[in-house]
Amino acid sequence: MVSGDGGRTSGIRRGRPRLLGPRKIDPAAATSQAPEKPTPAKKRVLFICIGNSCRSQMAEAFARAYGSDIMRARSAGVSPSTIIQPLTKQVLGERNLSVDDHFPKGMEIVRDEPFDLVVNMSGFPLAIHSPRVVEWTVPDPIGRDEATYREVAALVESLVMRLILELRNGS
Repeated sequence: MVSGDGGRTSGIRRGRPRLLGPRKIDPAAATSQAPEKPTPAKKRVLFICIGNSCRSQMAEAFARAYGSDIMRARSAGVSPSTIIQPLTKQVLGERNLSVDDHFPKGMEIVRDEPFDLVVNMSGFPLAIHSPRVVEWTVPDPIGRDEATYREVAALVESLVMRLILELRNGS
């Protein structure tokens, strides 16, 4: 077999002609051509429900999974439970999300932290300082069946996704 490089067919190029262009790429020149868009600061978001055992844990899990580029999510409860409900873990597990390393937290744990946004799902007025507080009407699934937990998880997921889009758009 004869090739255009004097009959050689071995080596990486295997006789193919050399491509045109610079032999070395200057990393500084490559980055100077396309200026990077400044990354907005991550918003600190606190999700609150009654026991920090279902809804706020779901919201925190969804926010961390889908919006970690734009927010730092935390959760707490106005009257924290002793455990995260097993059905909460199950329903999140069905979506490949885990809260195994989470635990129910009370408001006193997050009281001194600054938050850009507080999402209240407790149904109670909150005495918390934040530039923005929003109310989400999400039914409490405690004591209900799996189907209810799945419905609540779907609702919380859609609300969190809407919030993520809002934050990404700078609203």
